[in-house]
Amino acid sequence: MSAEGHDHGQDHEHEHHHKETFITKYIFSIDHKMIAKQYLLTGIIMGVIGIAMSLLFRMQLAWPEESFKIFNILLGDKFAPNGVMANDVYLALVTIHGTIMVFFVLTAGLSGTFSNLLIPLQIGARDMASGFMNMISYWLFFLSAVVMLSSLFVEAGPASAGWTIYPPLSALPQAIPGSGTGMTLWLVSMAIFIASSLMGSLNYIVTVINLRTKGMSMTRLPLTIWTFFVTAVIGVISFPVLLSAALLLIFDRSFGTSFFLSDIYIAGEVLHYQGGSPVLFEHLFWFLGHPEVYIVILPAMGLVSEIMATNSRKPIFGYRAMIMSVLAIAFLSTIVWGHHMFISGMNPFLGSVFTFTTLLIAIPSAVKAFNWITTLWKGNLQFNPAMLFSIGMVSTFITGGLTGIILGDSTLDINVHDTYFVIAHFHLVMGISALYGMFAGIYHWFPKMYGRMLNKNLGYIHFWVTAVCAYGVFFPMHFIGLAGLPRRYYTNTNFPLFDDLQNVNVLITTFALVGGAFQLVFLYNFFSSIFYGKKAVQNPWKSTTLEWTTPVEHIHGNWPGEIPHVYRWPYDYSNPNYDVDFVPQNVPMKEGEEVLHH
Repeated sequence: MSAEGHDHGQDHEHEHHHKETFITKYIFSIDHKMIAKQYLLTGIIMGVIGIAMSLLFRMQLAWPEESFKIFNILLGDKFAPNGVMANDVYLALVTIHGTIMVFFVLTAGLSGTFSNLLIPLQIGARDMASGFMNMISYWLFFLSAVVMLSSLFVEAGPASAGWTIYPPLSALPQAIPGSGTGMTLWLVSMAIFIASSLMGSLNYIVTVINLRTKGMSMTRLPLTIWTFFVTAVIGVISFPVLLSAALLLIFDRSFGTSFFLSDIYIAGEVLHYQGGSPVLFEHLFWFLGHPEVYIVILPAMGLVSEIMATNSRKPIFGYRAMIMSVLAIAFLSTIVWGHHMFISGMNPFLGSVFTFTTLLIAIPSAVKAFNWITTLWKGNLQFNPAMLFSIGMVSTFITGGLTGIILGDSTLDINVHDTYFVIAHFHLVMGISALYGMFAGIYHWFPKMYGRMLNKNLGYIHFWVTAVCAYGVFFPMHFIGLAGLPRRYYTNTNFPLFDDLQNVNVLITTFALVGGAFQLVFLYNFFSSIFYGKKAVQNPWKSTTLEWTTPVEHIHGNWPGEIPHVYRWPYDYSNPNYDVDFVPQNVPMKEGEEVLHH
């Protein structure tokens, strides 16, 4: 943290309270920049755990029944006797991997980190609307991560009903080993996580609406702020629905209600449940679950838009069209959840309604993709690691999105539902695209966070190996999915039908292991640069937005004197009226200069 080593007297001018201690500065901080770092570091640790889990179950799929010493070391004798993974542990690993990556890495790493870091800096505010609430939202997030990880150490093992935790597996503690205490901890963790997300989201919304500096109208906001703002709105609308589903599930498990359970037999015993419906849970879960995809991908889109304009040295193409498409995505994302449920016995007419709304969402998504490509067109491109990850994100978003058109069509989806085709689709369009957006954001804003530069050459190695391996993992999955290979089976050797696909599984796992190993390059670059990286200048990328007008040394309150006023939109690159190729937002208009139309 040496980059933070500044004179505490400077803090005094803005804070008017006692000298900060280690605990008030680094642990219970109410400074949005420090909270952003806390989110990022927690997200990185959870990411390492989530990726490690995926490598373990990929090894099991590629070489089933093989004995691996690492299984025995990491999972113990109970879950990997003689180094062979037990079948119920496979499902538990898949469940916790999905949960960690969706909620604790992508939601926190993108919204938690970059909303906190950039909202006050880019709108010209001293801090978030409520610093205390901001601190509480991080600590609730941290607590929920601890509860989730503690479920790995309970006797029967962690939750293992898939990350979607459908009843009755999740509602009956006696159903399978992973339905016991581990499942209860999963639900408690999610309830705490949702409380954290709601507090964060409300804070972001209020800050953007109320604390913009003079001249910062809504049409002068950078696209990053628009996406964070809309993401927070989606979160406030949809997260409470998942909370209700989790609470009702806890009632079913612990208090004998039957919201999601009907006539059920276990080992010949008739249980007393009646009148509930597991499909009701699916509706509640996916009403959050689908907007969650956009809660994850929209911030990545905002970061990528900002980075592309900066590194193309030209204005983002179609600024207002981009804002409209973000708003359209936000609205449509709340009325498409049924496409996850085409084979749940849904009325075919209702299926066709969800098909229509799902295919409609391709339009604003395509608008964004075309605008990014047009921004690059004839730009003075600067291929630093942040720019490469941004272009990579556009690539995976398009390739992943194309298969979404197949899955959004009820008649086509029925054939590939719950196969590896679905896994390939959502990992590309949501997982990899969002991760690329997160990496791009880290490479671009690292100097703002830590006052130092990341090593560019290590960034290039990280990008190229990750890009090749990501496609190497998820591209072949489309084909084994089309061949009918079901997801969540811990081995496919019981079905002679799938024998020919085993080589593909070995190929996928090899790419996954190489790609996973090369994330260590990023981790080394990240942690060593915090202490030993080259010192950053104030505006290393020659960018126009307000965060680069603050001093390199962090001070609580962001600007030492008056907050700068805003006179122009955020993408004034290559303006013909000026000699330099960028004009910051706080530079007043020249006499007779026209506002650029965007």
